[in-house]
Amino acid sequence: MKRLSAWLLCCLGALLALELFFVARVALWAVWAPESTSFERSQSWQIAQAKGSLPWRQQWVDYSDISNHLKRAVIASEDDEFADHDGVNWEAIEKAWEKNAKAEKKAEARPAPAKGKPAKPPKVVGGSTITQQLAKNLFLSGERTLLRKAQEFVLTLTLEMLLSKERILEIYLNHVEWGEGVFGAQAAAQHYFRKNASQLTAFEAARLAVMLPRPKYFEKMPHSAYLSGRAEVIVGRMPSAQLP
Repeated sequence: MKRLSAWLLCCLGALLALELFFVARVALWAVWAPESTSFERSQSWQIAQAKGSLPWRQQWVDYSDISNHLKRAVIASEDDEFADHDGVNWEAIEKAWEKNAKAEKKAEARPAPAKGKPAKPPKVVGGSTITQQLAKNLFLSGERTLLRKAQEFVLTLTLEMLLSKERILEIYLNHVEWGEGVFGAQAAAQHYFRKNASQLTAFEAARLAVMLPRPKYFEKMPHSAYLSGRAEVIVGRMPSAQLP
């Protein structure tokens, strides 16, 4: 019994130390820009393993040097209540849960695939806010487990408590993935449009925002009809997107 108690205390102590480490790093990022994220390092390692080289396009730019078109486009596309919520949009999560449940039922109702052919998985819809996405990218893996999701919530609240909305959006836009080895607004603007992030037009910004859920897929399909059509929808929503 004593050994079990000691083991539990050690686990709790380690967990507390880890959380304090996270808090200290987030507090530091209020004035210091993170060089890379856990997600970036993971993706770069995978690319290096597969190709034997390490393509890395990224350049930090200040919030004022990122086009307001891109800020509005990302908010309109990814998190239209970013300026108002406390890090978690519970209504969006509920809607995503309902859509995923319906998708699973449809997948179960489909006829069994031909022998040797894998079943098509249901399309999973996310309800994560920009802050949640940043928390996951900064610290965590992409696995879908309750423990990882719980840690994501804790980190999300920590980010919202210690950083301003403007700083959260600034870090997010400088580190989000926009293609294979392409991270951040400046790298994306130069990679796709041969210009700086400050010079992006409304439609260019909307195209980049629409790419975010599947950047590597759309990087290979730059003339996708869906990409262009969805970008036009986002352009129409951008004027109402509230900047922090």
